Amino acid sequence: MDRYITLIDKLKQEHTLSSKEWTTLIGGRTKELSDYLFAQAREIRELHYGKDIYVRGLIEFSNYCKNDCLYCGIRRSNRNTRRYRLDEDTILSCCQEGYELGLRTFVLQSGEDISYTEDRLVNLIRKIRGSFPDCAITLSIGEWEKTSYQAFFDAGANRYLLRHETYNDNHYAMLHPAALSAKKRRQSLWDLKEIGYQVGTGFMVGSPFQTPELLSEDMLFLKELNPQMVGIGPFIPHHDTPFKDEACGTLELTLFLLSCIRLMLPKVLLPSTTALGTIHPKGRELGILSGANVVMPNLSPTEVRKDYLLYDNKICTGDESAQCRNCLEKRMESIGYHIVTARGDSLNI
Repeated sequence: MDRYITLIDKLKQEHTLSSKEWTTLIGGRTKELSDYLFAQAREIRELHYGKDIYVRGLIEFSNYCKNDCLYCGIRRSNRNTRRYRLDEDTILSCCQEGYELGLRTFVLQSGEDISYTEDRLVNLIRKIRGSFPDCAITLSIGEWEKTSYQAFFDAGANRYLLRHETYNDNHYAMLHPAALSAKKRRQSLWDLKEIGYQVGTGFMVGSPFQTPELLSEDMLFLKELNPQMVGIGPFIPHHDTPFKDEACGTLELTLFLLSCIRLMLPKVLLPSTTALGTIHPKGRELGILSGANVVMPNLSPTEVRKDYLLYDNKICTGDESAQCRNCLEKRMESIGYHIVTARGDSLNI
């Protein structure tokens, strides 16, 4: 036990571990060790962000996707998914509803939908920027060329979320079609940072074929990239994918890694994800108590939420936007934290 406590203390003080140390710490988890780690993560999060929890209004505007990732419910070859694509006016209405609820960050998320061209997205971003000049615009729309990232940034986008999913090239190839590569994904993240975005990345916890050694590579990459946000969540299988019979990632390991990321990147924005709430009734609260400080109520129209199903049993698919936001507010208050309506820019600049 003392050996692992020493590693946690080192991580808290020096914000880094070696590959071997990461593998040892991840592989040596116990409940007692996790409790100690969670307390350290809460201390560091509250040092920088207090009891504030930032909210981002999530708008899932299209579930069309040109890719065929093996784990994803909206993969191209899933013929059972009811496809939808929101128009610009509907997206602006979602933003307006979110603004009236006090949200000052909008996250535009979609599959890689070829109908939403660069020009169309630039036009959309400009409309949102013109209507809500005091808000942050976050994009989560997959891989593009660097020139497109620049065009979106110039139009008014501030942040970009692009999970690297796994650092290891071979592991990445086990989860994705041959057209996609870990190298290209990592280069996209470096391109986004160079342009000036606040960048978010992350990975699935407990994805098929994942090992502590692979997770250690993910942690070292996060340290190197030094993003403004890290989103991790448990792998949850979807019934219409090749991984339908694979085991879920666990709450326990996800919370452990959240706390590790908080100690490694003390000022990072760290969401407590919907996936956490899907695998455990108190999952999002437990994520906050492990060092997270962001939640994302869904602003998408209720009639399409159940169709943006990346994994099975996703929660909040029937809630109204106000209901979703108010639910999260009460949940945060129940554990001694409070939602704030600021843009919530990362301190990790």
